Amino acid sequence: MLGALRHRNYRLFFVGQIISTIGTWMQSVAMPWLSLELTHSGLLVGLVVAAQFTPVLLGSQFGGIVADRFHKRNVLLVTQSAFMVPSFILFVLSASGHAQYWMIVAAAFATGAITMFDIPTRQSFVVEMVGKRDLTNAIALNSSVFNGAAVIGPSIAGVLIAVVGVPICFLANSLSYLAAIGALLLMRDLPRHEPRSHEQNFVAHLTEGAAYARREPTVGLLLVLVAMFSLFAMNRQTILPLFADQVLHIGPQGYGFLLGSQGAGALLGALTLAFFPALGANPRRQLWLAGIWISALLVFSISRVVVPSLVALCVSGYCQISFLATTNSRIQTMTPDHLRGRVIALYAQALAGAGPIGNVFSGALATLLGAPWALAIGAAIAGAATVAITLIRPEVFGQPRKTSSSEATASAGTSQRSART
Repeated sequence: MLGALRHRNYRLFFVGQIISTIGTWMQSVAMPWLSLELTHSGLLVGLVVAAQFTPVLLGSQFGGIVADRFHKRNVLLVTQSAFMVPSFILFVLSASGHAQYWMIVAAAFATGAITMFDIPTRQSFVVEMVGKRDLTNAIALNSSVFNGAAVIGPSIAGVLIAVVGVPICFLANSLSYLAAIGALLLMRDLPRHEPRSHEQNFVAHLTEGAAYARREPTVGLLLVLVAMFSLFAMNRQTILPLFADQVLHIGPQGYGFLLGSQGAGALLGALTLAFFPALGANPRRQLWLAGIWISALLVFSISRVVVPSLVALCVSGYCQISFLATTNSRIQTMTPDHLRGRVIALYAQALAGAGPIGNVFSGALATLLGAPWALAIGAAIAGAATVAITLIRPEVFGQPRKTSSSEATASAGTSQRSART
């Protein structure tokens, strides 16, 4: 339990991420809310979120190559420093009253361009700090940081937006990266970096991670399923502002509490895995989590009362982070060290990169049919994808694969020949 915290470098990383991630969540509330204030359009709010994650979708494999070729701490020092710039620019523009919608889109895109290098590097850096033995625990702790911040950050942001205004959230996020930079600078005794594959041509190096995912069907199908959930069931930055404003009528403070409720459930799910890491290796539990997650989203879509809505979001948050942390751990454990950066880049594309399409889809559907229908339809599609993968490849979730009579006959014949031999 909590074995990852035995490692000094990881403890530094852990503390730095707590502070910087709270700031990130504050901005994640402020950016779509400012967009909504300027445009009053669900579709345009979705486009802002899409702009932030489009670079991740299109360019994460380049980030994976950088993660596999260069010292990961040095790459993270560059990305964490760069994140400060668009946040500070948004602070200046919004505080001075000069913010326009296109400026928010540009800042979101710049943040995404940095993220496409940051995610694969940061995720694959964890194993260098803790080793494979404590990897599942470290991933769960990272998730607890992310989702603990999802409770604290949005709640603070909702109050600050209502009392002070949006700009302070952008300033807080910009300054929060100083903690992450300081933690990286204090690390020592990291594994010596030995780059590989410089002899390969660029195209082969770029496609090596995807080729591995194709050869390992469990890895490939888990990536597909993560992408489906990201596309259709994880568009809270587009959907929740609309629920807060148009369905539940609870304003920016209530929006922060909606995000905080989902984050509280996610924090509980992450801590469950942190204290009981063996649960992260249970594929059947992962399947149950997917089913409950979808059910909770459907309940939220039909609720018009605040308390049941908060409960449904809490349950969905628990299942979401438990499902994703288990997927991350399984993929990293199955992937060879020299490919980890590029395979995690695929995971980033599936999780964060698919978000742009999903957010535009949800925003457009919410504009046409309303936010409740947009959420319900997306959840149903993600549920259908889960059922399809379970039927096609039951071994992905630890179910024994049914063999046809011809396969069984062939297998029996092979066994008899082996026995005779």
